[in-house]
Amino acid sequence: MMEYLQRRRDRVEERLEAVLDGVEPDELADEVRHVALAGGKRVRPTVTVLVCEALGGEPADAVEFAVGIELVHNASLVIDDIIDESDVRRGTPSAWAEFGHGPAIIASDGLLGEAFALFSADERAMQAVTESMVELGEGEATELVSQPTNETEYMELARRKTGALFRAAAELGAIAADADAYTVEAFGQYAERVGVAFQMRDDVLDATADSEKLGKPAGQDAEMERPSLVEVTELTPEEANERARAESDAALEALATVDTPDTQAMEYLQDLAEFVVVRER
Repeated sequence: MMEYLQRRRDRVEERLEAVLDGVEPDELADEVRHVALAGGKRVRPTVTVLVCEALGGEPADAVEFAVGIELVHNASLVIDDIIDESDVRRGTPSAWAEFGHGPAIIASDGLLGEAFALFSADERAMQAVTESMVELGEGEATELVSQPTNETEYMELARRKTGALFRAAAELGAIAADADAYTVEAFGQYAERVGVAFQMRDDVLDATADSEKLGKPAGQDAEMERPSLVEVTELTPEEANERARAESDAALEALATVDTPDTQAMEYLQDLAEFVVVRER
């Protein structure tokens, strides 16, 4: 199973490096490579490829979109780190800490430009990504001016800030497989729920894990007064995990509405929904 998954990640990584190798000038290329090649789980692009395969497509059909969504994700992390004044990302200096605020913002713009070059030939792909970026932007803006004060508001913020890009990742995979609108929406629902569960688990880990294991500073949510599920609701980490588990279950229900064969790709998508709530980093 892991070898199967690694082959798909390797294909995404190879194409990602090729895209970044073409960036000019050299200073911008160094900055975007620092951001995008510093590690990361590659969950979103893996979802794109697996959804495409689950619907009968080939991995090669989805690689461009997979790389694109990873670039969008990395662009958003650059801005997140500036807002949060976080100087470490994935165990290395964040973009602004390494290059300064101006170059970091330009790197984020460069990543978005490369991403949209990969989506631009497909109208449905452009629409899916654009909608997710609108949600992401609204989520970021909401967080800056009005922190959530209860679980309902937190859930809406998590859906926008994390769920939206996960949704786009899955929708892009379905679009790459030329799926119909119902199927695109079902996989989008699945991935949005996975994304929200992922964010909830992130909040729990921030409150309970140590920085070395996490690969980034722990305890940041409390220190920065960020709207973590644990901080906003006063749920215990165990209770917060239960909420994440409910989102994971809802993701699996959405997946079950699509009539697809039992393939390795589908099996992994099911496993992912369960893994996000037990991961340790």
